[in-house]
Amino acid sequence: MSQAHRWLTLSILIMALGVAAAAAPAPVAAQQPKEVEIALIVPLSGPWARQGQLERMGADMAVDDINKSGGIKSLGGARMKLIVSDTSDSAEKAKNAAQRLIAQNPDVLGGIGAWLSSFTLAVTEVTERAELPWITLSYSDVITGRGFRYVFQTSATGDRQSELALPTIMELAEKSTGKKPTTTGVIQDNTAAPVSFMKPMRAGGFEKAGLKVLVDEIYTPPLSDATPLVSKVRTARPDFVWVISTSIPDDSLLMQKFTEMGIGANKLPIVGNGAHFGAPELLKVAGADALEGALITVANWSHDGQRQLIDEFKKRTGEPWLTQDSLCAYGHVWILKEAVEKAGVADRKKVAEAIRAMDTTEGAARYFAGNHIKFDDKGRRVDAPLVIYQWQQGVPVTVYPKGPGTANPRWAAK
Repeated sequence: MSQAHRWLTLSILIMALGVAAAAAPAPVAAQQPKEVEIALIVPLSGPWARQGQLERMGADMAVDDINKSGGIKSLGGARMKLIVSDTSDSAEKAKNAAQRLIAQNPDVLGGIGAWLSSFTLAVTEVTERAELPWITLSYSDVITGRGFRYVFQTSATGDRQSELALPTIMELAEKSTGKKPTTTGVIQDNTAAPVSFMKPMRAGGFEKAGLKVLVDEIYTPPLSDATPLVSKVRTARPDFVWVISTSIPDDSLLMQKFTEMGIGANKLPIVGNGAHFGAPELLKVAGADALEGALITVANWSHDGQRQLIDEFKKRTGEPWLTQDSLCAYGHVWILKEAVEKAGVADRKKVAEAIRAMDTTEGAARYFAGNHIKFDDKGRRVDAPLVIYQWQQGVPVTVYPKGPGTANPRWAAK
């Protein structure tokens, strides 16, 4: 065969291969699984915005950590996506935010929030009708006292915290001073969580504990002037006082006024309730001196057993410590992740069933005091404990229950 024939034959062969290649079907790229949408509804504006921002930090970090670790494996590695909505400053606005979010995001599988119990009550009226599983740290016992099937509460309820708080505080005082207190005072706002928290005490708890209530004041937030309230405490001088507020501006006004009037928490024991009392923002606006010695009952707080998570959170956010708001939001996202993983299908009812069936001390349980995730038929976490932290030298440190890394509580001498 001549050289010319060889080139002609080769050219024909190349052309034939090219035609065949063009006719062959293109390889199909692996289809990315559909994202798993979860909702976060919290106050991001108004007087409770700081707490909502802290929740968002924890939720954002959890979503990122889950996606980096491979997403939802039972759904082919589907990534999680956080859809955020602002409650603003009222229960009505919170309800509207929930309605909009659900209408605009029909594929959302579950949600967390809405921080303030009054907001959570409004939001869950909407989410329950949509059969959307909802996880909250809010305290009011009414939240899970309505017979709802899709609401889950990881904190001990306000009445349960109250039942635990009073004897625990009395015991702490007796161990520190050698005698039980006989008088107390109360300053609280009228939102759902404080009302729930104080209800058992007012309904016989104080009397059973042998406490006479010398001051009992209820106000509507936001507080414009703390002077009249604190003046009554200074005049009565109870052995200790409960300050059950819900917003950082109110916390700051009250604690500064106590200090200004010479009855700060380092002189008159002050007991509060809620993670907002341990928010870094409060330190900035109130100052360490005004907060020193304040004892705060809460449902959850970070501890040394979560050191790696705490360090990662601080590095990511620039926050000085990990509060209940961020810690619970982080854990709530993981509960939803594990429920979707177990359900193996993008279905709200199946996800809710998986949450109801949870009974674990692993995974998401590591992010909650008591290290156990199980819900009763009302949606309340079984055996959810009480935690107490105290402001000591400008830092809110866990003092109860005692364990590795917890500090010793201090009781101010009257």
